[in-house]
Amino acid sequence: MQEETVHQYPFDRKINLEQLRQEAVWDLAIIGGGATGLGIAVDAASRGYKTLLVEQADFAKGTSSRSTKLVHGGVRYLAQGDIKLVFGALRERGIIFKNAPHLAHAQSFVIPCYSWFAQLKFLVGLKIYDWMAGKYRIGKSSLLSKEKVTQLVQGIEAKNLKGGIEYYDGQFDDARLAVNLAQTASRYGATLLNYAKVIGLNKDDKGKIKGFTVVDQESKEAYDIRAKAVINATGVFVDDILTLEQQNHRPIVRPSQGVHVVVQRSFLQGKSALMIPETSDGRVLFGVPWHDKLVLGTTDTPLNQHNLEPRALDKEIDFILKTAGQYLEKKPTRADALSIFAGLRPLAAPKDGKESTKEISRDHKLLVTESGLITITGGKWTTYRKMAEDTVNQAIKTANLPFHPCKTIGIKIHGATAGSNESGHWAVYGTDAQKIKSLVTAENGLGEKLHPNYPHIKAEVQWAVREEMARTVEDVLARRMRMVFLDAKAAIEMAPAVAQSMAQQLDKDTNWVEQQLTQFNTLANGYLA
Repeated sequence: MQEETVHQYPFDRKINLEQLRQEAVWDLAIIGGGATGLGIAVDAASRGYKTLLVEQADFAKGTSSRSTKLVHGGVRYLAQGDIKLVFGALRERGIIFKNAPHLAHAQSFVIPCYSWFAQLKFLVGLKIYDWMAGKYRIGKSSLLSKEKVTQLVQGIEAKNLKGGIEYYDGQFDDARLAVNLAQTASRYGATLLNYAKVIGLNKDDKGKIKGFTVVDQESKEAYDIRAKAVINATGVFVDDILTLEQQNHRPIVRPSQGVHVVVQRSFLQGKSALMIPETSDGRVLFGVPWHDKLVLGTTDTPLNQHNLEPRALDKEIDFILKTAGQYLEKKPTRADALSIFAGLRPLAAPKDGKESTKEISRDHKLLVTESGLITITGGKWTTYRKMAEDTVNQAIKTANLPFHPCKTIGIKIHGATAGSNESGHWAVYGTDAQKIKSLVTAENGLGEKLHPNYPHIKAEVQWAVREEMARTVEDVLARRMRMVFLDAKAAIEMAPAVAQSMAQQLDKDTNWVEQQLTQFNTLANGYLA
């Protein structure tokens, strides 16, 4: 069992801000609080380096909270012949299962086949997929009869169905893992701040990066940070940071938008997920059970711009509903959508501008500018740990830091449970679940439900503020509880109770409450059809 480093700093924004002010020089300063940046913070801090991470919004506000909720090797990358990427991702999938069992688990997937040839083709490919997982294999692919398919995915279109294939991959809660990674990094002594935006890169007399200027978005106070290594891990925003260093910088990322439509589980019942391997746009389409809802997606739309709150295009929503309707007995419509969310993928920009996004490799790339700025781009959630390891190794080289080996293969993520009796929405809290429940007996009113149709209680709001650095109503309802992504209308109805509870904890007035509700309602309405 790996020995834990002594807890140095609590995961508290006020304390972390004070630490940021006091530290003279950091070993590593990371820009970006998504999957990659947070993974780097865990890796660097656990090796013993003085580590700072700043995020312009909330942790996982962007791409890292908007995935298809899959931890997977990438079946379609196998079809494209990207063997190295699949091998690596399958290994990392196994490590995530081991280190975050409260958030990630094996999931059965069924591919319905409407021809005998398709059944044979997919079975051969998935047997190779199983073999490639090696000791990290989580299940065995098998041939299914028509009757078995309709039993495993109840609600599938049975007309002309010949049978299917069952295979296994992983599922997880992306934003919850991000929050737990931040807490894990803090446990090892990292200093992390959300709502801290970098506005400039600072260089020494020789033109080498020596740090950056960051503005606390709450107080509007600016701080000059000094660091031996500066890492740009901002996902679709990496070019924004690179432009701060060099104004004529040529973009290295081409964002691609993926959209998901969330509907009731009644459209597809049973424990298995649905995987459609060949859609009209060349991507796969998933129907994945998630928090007692069904997530349908995803699309693949190249974009020329990016922002923190991307919106689904009508054509993307229509594509998902139409494609899903071809395979489901009960055809979903816009009226059935509980939430529609979009996320951007930071894919490497093709040099000639002609490469289609589905053909661009999802492998990650490390770049170091002449000034020493380290940029990590590409990749996907499943491989966040390996991306972090490679980035920290590069930072050691670039900044000439003393070498300490990577430890993250054996590091348990905050909340990890050896075996938990927690079920339902409590399961994602892992070892924290009992601590949250204990708040109910300690403080009056914290056992009250936030919505009659959902199990969340006020104690979870208090916990999100005290222990998970939630600063806004959106932080709580989008990334700590996931309600915006599951049922946007219900999230709007929960917002007043959440705002009042947060105001008490953060010592805010009624103006703050009203402002938060206005902002949140505007945002959540964008998730409705």
